[in-house]
Amino acid sequence: MQDRDLPLESWPRRAALQHFQHMAQPAFSVTAPVDVTGLRERAAAHGATPWLAYHHAALEAANAVDGMRQALRADGGVREFGAIHASTTVLRDDGSFGFLTLPREPSLAAFAARARPGIERVRRATGDLFAADEPGDVQPQTLVHMTTLPWLAFTAFTHARGQGDDRPKVAFGRFTAQGGRLTMPVCVDVHHALCDGVHVGRFFEQLQARLDAI
Repeated sequence: MQDRDLPLESWPRRAALQHFQHMAQPAFSVTAPVDVTGLRERAAAHGATPWLAYHHAALEAANAVDGMRQALRADGGVREFGAIHASTTVLRDDGSFGFLTLPREPSLAAFAARARPGIERVRRATGDLFAADEPGDVQPQTLVHMTTLPWLAFTAFTHARGQGDDRPKVAFGRFTAQGGRLTMPVCVDVHHALCDGVHVGRFFEQLQARLDAI
């Protein structure tokens, strides 16, 4: 799939774009649980931790949703990318955190193998939030911003957004045992000029399917 600029004159969401794109707070978020029963064992078979597995599943799910692959252009248009990647937070040894770029890899095994050295670099780094990250040719406008709060099974989450920030954002919470199953809360935050509730619904459907398929 190639990057392309959408033809707004025939785009079904043109009215939504025009309604939401200039709002002071145009984003909305949804938090819902996903089933992660057995994820640790299934991920290990691919050389991955649960953390890597749900990051990979979420990134693949986001790539399957057209609205999450789109970005606002400075001229008011919309750019749709053929593929998007992830930027996530890594807890450092000094108690701070740093950002790590996770380029898309279709297979979990390849994704995990590529991510592990970066995780170790960022974990040992200090100072600047981007210290030790090596994004390569991944562009900021193609990123889904991700983070993990493994200490909390949260029921809502608010992401920080800067001026003009239209990137999708995903937060993962603590695994919790419920009725013989393990669940994890996931918060998805999207720009309403690009995504509606149907897009978020598709994301959660894709995420659960991809977690189950590991």
